[in-house]
Amino acid sequence: MAEIVRMPKLSDTMTEGVVAEWHKKVGDNIESGELLAEIETDKATMEFESFQEGVLLHIGVEKGQTAPVDSILAILGEKGEDVAKLLKEEKASDAESVEKEDSKPAPTPKPIPVEVKPQPSVSAAPSVPTPTVSSNKSFPSLDSLNSLETKASPLAKKLAEERGINLKFVSGTGTDGRIVKRDIDNFQGSATIQGQESFVDEPVSQMRKVIAQRLAESKFSAPHFYLTVSINMDNSIEARKAINNAINPSKISFNDLVVKAAAVSLKDHPKVNASWYGDFIRYNEHVHIGVAVAVDEGLLVPVIRFTNEKSLTQIGQEVKLLAQKAKDKKLQPEEWEGNTFTISNLGMFGIDEFTAIVNPPDACILAIGGIQQVPVVKNGEIVPGNIMKVTLSCDHRVVDGAVGSAFLNSFKNYLENPVLLLGKQAI
Repeated sequence: MAEIVRMPKLSDTMTEGVVAEWHKKVGDNIESGELLAEIETDKATMEFESFQEGVLLHIGVEKGQTAPVDSILAILGEKGEDVAKLLKEEKASDAESVEKEDSKPAPTPKPIPVEVKPQPSVSAAPSVPTPTVSSNKSFPSLDSLNSLETKASPLAKKLAEERGINLKFVSGTGTDGRIVKRDIDNFQGSATIQGQESFVDEPVSQMRKVIAQRLAESKFSAPHFYLTVSINMDNSIEARKAINNAINPSKISFNDLVVKAAAVSLKDHPKVNASWYGDFIRYNEHVHIGVAVAVDEGLLVPVIRFTNEKSLTQIGQEVKLLAQKAKDKKLQPEEWEGNTFTISNLGMFGIDEFTAIVNPPDACILAIGGIQQVPVVKNGEIVPGNIMKVTLSCDHRVVDGAVGSAFLNSFKNYLENPVLLLGKQAI
């Protein structure tokens, strides 16, 4: 008997999917566990294996097409089996669902009282003749514009046409203000540029659709507030240099130090390591930090699990691996789900300071700017210092200002005294 294979829900935020590739065609035998198709979700392109077996009788979504979750992806059954009845029943079921939804009575709007005031009498105004407008919508040529009510010699007109100069902007020095050749030669204004407008329309990808939806929901439903602090990175710079010399050829980045400092600070301030779920607030005892990675179609957030328990080198290696998988669209669900806190670092792109939108259901996101050499006061003297500005975006439904400030102070302390980090975990 024929069975429907439906579009699977391959991520927690997936509402529709795109068939990137079919690995089978109609008429092929399918075994349970055999690769059927590749499906593009909002986060990655994932291989989809069939849970049924039989002959592929019908493909419901062609390559490159989009379909909602639970719609007909394919139909499997016995060779030669008719699927028309099954498709008809599915269509009728969809139509019935739409009909039920449409049959719900719309709320009756309350009438709005309108005050009617008597209008003053107005005497008839004399009729005004309506001007006639030509239906010719073609634009006049530059030559006709130049000749319109403009005194210029034939040579001046010819030169103006060749050089793309509108004579309306040229001052004449000839008799009675007539424009002559020298006026064209001496004209310093901008030539009339006749260019062609062009653009490219690009369909919105599944990833971009979901990013837009989730960030819009977060920005407009969660009451954001922002806390910014400046961190002196002099000691972190020296610590990183010493660590990299000691563990050569492995290297750690400033971002690895940032992730580690955030993870340790979250254990110190568990109220920041929280998630909003509408009816309740979840205070997470584990630390899973999402690290935002820019890809061609938007932003992905792979997750470093149990971040506080990992060393700097482990964090660095995992961030590099997951970032590459994100760019290749090879992330698996367990690699992008479950974050309790998010970090977005734009310092490597030359950004000094910015604010980020909270990544739901997280309560906070930390925006990292670049390290800038600026004058600082140390021991009463102005000396060069390496300053990094970071901004904590908070969901005020979960985190208050004092709680967010305490977290930032701890984070700052760890980066300005990185030896404290090393005491928490070996390199």
